[in-house]
Amino acid sequence: MLELAAAVHPAAVTPWGMMAVIDLHDCDRSQLADPDVIRRFVPEVVEAIDMVPHGPLHLERFGEGELEGWSAMQFIETSSLTIHADEYSGRCYVDVFSCKPFEPELAAAIAMKHFGGWPKLTVLHR
Repeated sequence: MLELAAAVHPAAVTPWGMMAVIDLHDCDRSQLADPDVIRRFVPEVVEAIDMVPHGPLHLERFGEGELEGWSAMQFIETSSLTIHADEYSGRCYVDVFSCKPFEPELAAAIAMKHFGGWPKLTVLHR
């Protein structure tokens, strides 16, 4: 059985990091299907939000049917960036988590530049 922690007043919790959840809709499907677009997007967004990559970009295409597509993960020194491209439905999901503050709107703008579409941006402080 799941035990829930005692309630803590929100003012007593200092966020450790932030996460930008970028959901792009009506993307350019040819851009989502092109791994080179992802390879160009990742270093551009990492540099623009003042992060430092850690290790290589992990980029793979997998799944079946409507669920087949490209996924990528780039560690950054302060956490990670993940991408899931859904060329079948013209959607792209980009998540950036970092314990170092960054501009989530800038990350969303760069994602739109590379993949097209319009964003739904959610920012979480954790």
